[in-house]
Amino acid sequence: MSDLISCVIPLSKPLPPVLGVGAYLKNALCLIQGNEAWISRENGSLDSVEAITRFQTTAQAMIDTAKEKPILIAHDWHPDFPCTRWAMESGYITVGIQHHHAHAAAVMAEHGIDHPVLALTLDGFGLGKNNEAWGGELLRVDTKGFQRLGHLRTLSQPGGDVAARQPWRMGAAALFAMGRGDEIATRYAAFEGASHLAMMMQRGLNAPPTSSAGRLFDAACGLLNVMPVATFEGEAPMKLESMVTKPQVMAEGWQIEDDVLDMRPLLARLVECEAGEGANLFHGTLAAGLLEWPQKASVQTGIKQVALCGGCFFNKVLRESLSQGMMAAGLTPLLPKQMLVGDTAIALGQAYAAALKTGE
Repeated sequence: MSDLISCVIPLSKPLPPVLGVGAYLKNALCLIQGNEAWISRENGSLDSVEAITRFQTTAQAMIDTAKEKPILIAHDWHPDFPCTRWAMESGYITVGIQHHHAHAAAVMAEHGIDHPVLALTLDGFGLGKNNEAWGGELLRVDTKGFQRLGHLRTLSQPGGDVAARQPWRMGAAALFAMGRGDEIATRYAAFEGASHLAMMMQRGLNAPPTSSAGRLFDAACGLLNVMPVATFEGEAPMKLESMVTKPQVMAEGWQIEDDVLDMRPLLARLVECEAGEGANLFHGTLAAGLLEWPQKASVQTGIKQVALCGGCFFNKVLRESLSQGMMAAGLTPLLPKQMLVGDTAIALGQAYAAALKTGE
């Protein structure tokens, strides 16, 4: 077993043996054994025969060599992920754990928490209720499950997954969301298909709505002409972060209505900005808007601890700005300890959430 395991996370109490099979990207598995959570080595993204075979071999080996065989397997809500399909075909009892719930539960596991917390989960994609694309979520999480308290205002994602590697498309989506779709063809004339994007979004053709914070970062990059075409998801936002010199907060740069955080005022300002100024404004204003969100939720719920999780928190500027703001506001930010903020932690969260619920 030791050659399969990358780390062992100590848990605050013994829990039922549960196997979490992880996410599609940066897949790893987690097996709870008593008061320990065993995290496998990363299998990579499950987009190749080699990675899927590695995942299957690791999963079976963890089960075969475990002292306590799992009583159930926890998996993502997405039915088409290879790890979900494997779980469903394993013969074990299974339970689905929503992607962003799992992100938050992973942080709870590392901090030994089994009481309610708030969570800001910011990433590229996780399947939500009603097959919605989530990724900018404010949650309340406890041992029974999660409640979605709020989300980022949705943007269209024209072209579907390709928009994650072509931020100009998300810039166009931002213009469309501002009621300025007639500017898309001119502003993005250098890119094939730009003249049709407004019509696609108007008719909802291959332009699903998403609350993803990752796509919001892409929209900022697209408006500021920062890597309008990237080679991998997240590359443009990484470049935007590197351009920050001092985060600035734009007055009235966001709105919160019915618990939906709307960053369109900021996006409208970015249309006219030079890239460096825009990088400072985007990071500072987004952090300020994100801070107000859990502050309001804390007043309503009485909860002071806020888990910060999801791949967008690899962004050091955002992570530190938000953490410092929370502490100044009397909130306690919770970040991972041994695990990373991204999808390698999903299996831990799946297993912990399922084990807590099973153990009640």
